[in-house]
Amino acid sequence: MPKAYLEQVCRPEQSVNRLFNHLGVEVVAIGPDCARLRMRIKPELIQGAGLVGGGILATLLDEAMAHSVLAGNAPCEQTTTVDMTVSYLRPVNDGAQLLCEARVIKRGRRVVFAQAVIRREDEPGEPETARATATFLTV
Repeated sequence: MPKAYLEQVCRPEQSVNRLFNHLGVEVVAIGPDCARLRMRIKPELIQGAGLVGGGILATLLDEAMAHSVLAGNAPCEQTTTVDMTVSYLRPVNDGAQLLCEARVIKRGRRVVFAQAVIRREDEPGEPETARATATFLTV
């Protein structure tokens, strides 16, 4: 299941992850224990203060880490997030192009630790926008 899903989610016109379609997330790369996702911020993701809501950034971080874990799992294993800590470092506004890079830090038999970073792809050299660490359970 994970292998077929991962092959399909990487296609430009994928339909296996409707959340990605809704948010405008594009898979740049997924490999064993790593994932890179891109997202251009659209007006629908801006909250009342004119910036991207923290939950949107947390979702991007979580999805990137989950896919990095899933890509290294055995064929019959699924994964679920059990804990995540997010640090928001810079505000993000409408139209920003974000790149989220995730990697597995340590893989145990049932518990996997991962981290992810979001940077503005449209502002090379700028500091990180957000960063997260998470714990996943393989089931």
